[in-house]
Amino acid sequence: MNYDVIVIGSGPGGYVAAIRASQLGFKVGVVERSELGGICLNWGCIPTKALLKSAQVFEYVAHAADYGVSVSGNVSADFEGMVKRSRGVADGMSKGIQFLFKKNKIDHIAGTGKLLPGKTVEVTDADGKKSSFQAAHIILATGARSRELPNLKQDGKKIIGYREAMTLPKQPKSMVVVGSGAIGSEFAYFYNAVGTQVTLVEFMPNIVPVEDEEVSKQLERSFKKAGMKVMTSSTVESVDTSGDLCKVTVKTKKGEEIIEAEIVLSAVGIATNLEGLGLEETGVKTEKGKVDVDEFYRTNVEGVYAIGDIVHGPALAHVASHEGIICVEKIAGKHVEPLDYGNIPGCTYTHPEIASVGMTEKAAREAGYEIKVGKFPYSASGKASAAGSKDGFVKVIFDAKYGEWLGAHLIGDNVTEMIAEVVVARKLETTGEEIIKAVHPHPTMSEAIMEAVAAAYDEVIHL
Repeated sequence: MNYDVIVIGSGPGGYVAAIRASQLGFKVGVVERSELGGICLNWGCIPTKALLKSAQVFEYVAHAADYGVSVSGNVSADFEGMVKRSRGVADGMSKGIQFLFKKNKIDHIAGTGKLLPGKTVEVTDADGKKSSFQAAHIILATGARSRELPNLKQDGKKIIGYREAMTLPKQPKSMVVVGSGAIGSEFAYFYNAVGTQVTLVEFMPNIVPVEDEEVSKQLERSFKKAGMKVMTSSTVESVDTSGDLCKVTVKTKKGEEIIEAEIVLSAVGIATNLEGLGLEETGVKTEKGKVDVDEFYRTNVEGVYAIGDIVHGPALAHVASHEGIICVEKIAGKHVEPLDYGNIPGCTYTHPEIASVGMTEKAAREAGYEIKVGKFPYSASGKASAAGSKDGFVKVIFDAKYGEWLGAHLIGDNVTEMIAEVVVARKLETTGEEIIKAVHPHPTMSEAIMEAVAAAYDEVIHL
């Protein structure tokens, strides 16, 4: 069968590209070997947020007295119930993608796709049967998986990755989480919140190391306050799984320390899914484990494109979706602008939450900018005080000479919902003065953005 567009992979890059291509009048097929929606909907973004919400509700109930609410009886976390709810949410979202495919007349081709010369895709189904399909345009969107370190091989039982962390049959009493990026920090928060003794180990000097240093320090304080052990500038040298408990040897500045835990969660990053994709046979160029593409996601092979985690750039679901839309709109001959990778928001759904966009203060100074920095603490926010969530702040950075909004770094309740204001403002080249004059509703967490900007311009009222 022939198609205008075939997409290999149905994650947030692949399925969005397919839907937009269908909207533009193309005949579209999507090759997917597992559940529709990819890792994000089934094993990543969505089910983890369901687990995190369960942890948040548990914390609310456990601290109900702080809000003047009396809860009788023992409050306990139903770990199996949380996992079941999470899987139900993921299943519902995957079924939603099936509906969207049907609505947009997109064919789901079940199986593993491989690129062949001559704009051909070979699909091997679960029974090993091979079928070939041709398309004028083939978009590779195969995503990524949990990366393994040589000294931290995952066995799926005692040393696990993020997939197993979402579906453990029972709650472990203790866990070592290796890596404090978004995935590691979110799981560390979840398990700590529901009662597991968690140790978080990070190689870099600060946890969530891509974030502004002040944000990293605030999250570390919040984690320690919640009873978590945090070890920075530390590396896991080895894990002995021969006994009932894992013996984790951690190298620190002060020497080696052995930590015992039931489970070790490896969250040290991701590896791209390029194996068996036919890149070598078709001559598609790669570099450092990523597919080389231009600003419109065209590879060096005519009619072959790549988006999402397998290309250079942030490995984020919303980035993959926008890349997919830009890719197919360019194929359709529309006038499109390349994606501005300097204005990509990042979110970490711990408690407190983290959201950021643009340059950190350190990066701005190193780039030679003369800057204005404004900071507004949640402790001065009426809404945050009323909500009982005073940990956190909003920090903004402006170019002092021209007024360009260089970056924003938020930590606290609801900041993952608030960061879009900054993204849109930067996209529209909004000035700090315009943000100050834009009326923000009171009382809201979002007022903290206005107040932080006002602080940068020495006009802050409530601080």
